Amino acid sequence: MSELLQYIIVFFISMVPLIELRGSVVYAASVGLNPFIALAIAVLGNMLPVPIIYLFARKVLIWGKDKKFIGKFFTFCYEKGEKGGKKLTSKAGRGVFVALLLFVGIPLPGTGAWTGTLAASFLDFGFKKSTVAVLLGVLLAGIIMTVGSLLAIFGVTSIFQFF
Repeated sequence: MSELLQYIIVFFISMVPLIELRGSVVYAASVGLNPFIALAIAVLGNMLPVPIIYLFARKVLIWGKDKKFIGKFFTFCYEKGEKGGKKLTSKAGRGVFVALLLFVGIPLPGTGAWTGTLAASFLDFGFKKSTVAVLLGVLLAGIIMTVGSLLAIFGVTSIFQFF
C-alpha cells in the first residue's frame, strides 16, 4: 500500500467517532509512518468535524428525539450531552476551558473531540473558546498517543526503563 494512501487512512480514521485521533496515531505507528506527519494529519482529520458538531449536532438531536426509529437513540445522545455538559460545569466552575481541554486531551474511551464538542455546545460555551479548547485537547491527546505508540514500538514497556 502506498504511503500516501496510508496517510489518507490516518486522516479518515481520525474523523471516526470514538476512535478519532487516538486510533489513527496507533495505526500510523503500526504501519511505520512518520509520527510527526501522521500526527499533523490526524489532528486535521479529528478537528474537521468539530464546527459541524458544535453548530448542528444539538439541533439534529432535538429534531430526532420524537422520530419513530431514531427517537430513543437521539434522546439518549441528547441526554448524555446535556448530562456531560452539566457535570463538566459543576466540577469545573469557572475553569470550564481547562476542564474541556483535559476532557478531550486525556485519551480515555468516550472522551475526545466529538464528545467534548457536543458537551461544549450544550454548555453554550462559545464557538471560538470551545474550538480552541478542543484543539488543544486534541494536540495533548495526540502527543500522549504518539509518545506511547513510539515507546511500544521500541519495546519500552515501562517508563522506568529509561532510568
